[in-house]
Amino acid sequence: MRPMPTRAEVQAMLTGPGGPFEVIEDKVGGVPMRVYKERMKSLREVPALSAGRPEDETFIVYGDRRIGFGEFVSLANSASTVLASQFGVGSGDRVAVLSANNPEWCMAFWATVDLGAVLVGLNGWWKTDEILYGLQDSGAKVLVADRARFERVADHLAACPDLEAVFLIDADPIAGTSVPIHRFDELLASPTTTLPDVAIDEDDPAVIFYTSGTTGRPKGAISTHRSMIANLQNTIFNAVASAMTGGAGLDSSGGQTASLLTSPLFHVSGCHSGLVVGLAAGVKIVIPVGRFDPTAAMELIQNEKISVWATVPTMVWRVVEHPDRHSFDLSTITSVAYGGSPSAGELQRRVQETFPKVRTMGNAYGLTESSSVATVNSGQDFLDKPESVGQAMPVVDLRIVTADGSSAPTGGLGEVWIKGPIIMPGYWNKPEATAEIITDGWLHSGDIGYVDADGFLFITDRAKDMIIRGGENVYCVEIENRLAEHPSIAEAAIVGVPHTTLGEEVKAVVRTEPGQTITEDEVRAWVAETLAAFKVPAYVEIVTDPLPRNASGKLLKNVLRGEGEVSFAETM
Repeated sequence: MRPMPTRAEVQAMLTGPGGPFEVIEDKVGGVPMRVYKERMKSLREVPALSAGRPEDETFIVYGDRRIGFGEFVSLANSASTVLASQFGVGSGDRVAVLSANNPEWCMAFWATVDLGAVLVGLNGWWKTDEILYGLQDSGAKVLVADRARFERVADHLAACPDLEAVFLIDADPIAGTSVPIHRFDELLASPTTTLPDVAIDEDDPAVIFYTSGTTGRPKGAISTHRSMIANLQNTIFNAVASAMTGGAGLDSSGGQTASLLTSPLFHVSGCHSGLVVGLAAGVKIVIPVGRFDPTAAMELIQNEKISVWATVPTMVWRVVEHPDRHSFDLSTITSVAYGGSPSAGELQRRVQETFPKVRTMGNAYGLTESSSVATVNSGQDFLDKPESVGQAMPVVDLRIVTADGSSAPTGGLGEVWIKGPIIMPGYWNKPEATAEIITDGWLHSGDIGYVDADGFLFITDRAKDMIIRGGENVYCVEIENRLAEHPSIAEAAIVGVPHTTLGEEVKAVVRTEPGQTITEDEVRAWVAETLAAFKVPAYVEIVTDPLPRNASGKLLKNVLRGEGEVSFAETM
């Protein structure tokens, strides 16, 4: 019996001259890099292909709604037509979406990018101030929202002078607002198979997703049509390579692949690697209604015969630890992937015990700034090196950079830099912030790691002052800035506390002003007034002594985390 080919052999076959994923060198933004020779030139080519899929194939399942590929594309085209003809949305205009995952979010996305306009995905957990900032910073012309989230800003729209229209997904228009309110259904009144025909360049912006940063205010990372198509081809390549090496490919069940979409669509994992890949590859996307519930998720896996589930470790833990997990038929699941952090061996064991026919488990690594996945670890490689986030995708280069700017040797630690067509051109209207994070096409990830002799990337620490809680990035300075505004707080520090299922929880260490007092609940309430719930500290420690700092005034968070005493180097 012929042995199964290795991953390296398969990649050489697929990406070499004449291969279906042939890789060549070209310049992107003046920077030489590897790209796929044959590729779509805009996202609009994706629905153009999918509209011809069989009529009995379902694209989206949401509650009792089942929407086929052709129907979906026709409705998205209607929204494009109405946005352009009645509301003047054109190339480069921004359309913001503030909503839970639902079919309308997906339609708004395709309606926008097919016009050459820019979809702005606003974080659905944001509070009023955060939402207003996103609308103002992006200069959104149109907002699509669900009722619950829109109510957070309904009385403040006058602060968004660029906003001309709001479309509510699940409610009638609200009277008394400063911006005209419409029903989303108005956009769907003229279904058509005709796609918009405006010109779109590969390097035109397609999406802006906000990611917090060390300055405290979120920054809008731009994904271009090129970067999202590159991510799409990377994902399909990985599925084909996985199938050729004995894993579960996109069509592993012999029929239509069904995927459970539990990642938020305002994340690159949900949008770029879920929605876009799903429409391109003919995947049935099953979207749970409401907040994630492990019982509801298992019911969907059983009833919709889900084969692929890519999500965050937190959600996987909630299913594999559920006492009723063996009451459901979960045997259709053949692939489970959970990005965000290297995966614990215990979680792997639980996945295999809960999903008896899993053939592929995997982990991936990427950032909002890299349009989703930069490296992937799956199949036998994942079992052999479970602490690694994998090897670079075919058109991605990795570099490990030391403090002096030189490249680290094999196995040497340094900051992870990433280059390729998946990398953003920059942050929206923030050239200085862009210059700080991109050097000659290389994205500075802010993560510390190393690459071993086999080309596998290992992430060991974060250079950025950041916590990852349940798949959400929490930048400490944003919370610290909020705490510093409280009149009873002299100084504050935010650190991460390990958590089994969430990865990390947020902890605040607060020093009160002399003669002032504050309670733990008051600290939480103060943060919750302006910041999303996932940023509110789960733990609060109130102290009266100054927080530990080095000679230059930098907070010594390793001391606050209990990781050690102040070192000589830190005090110099």
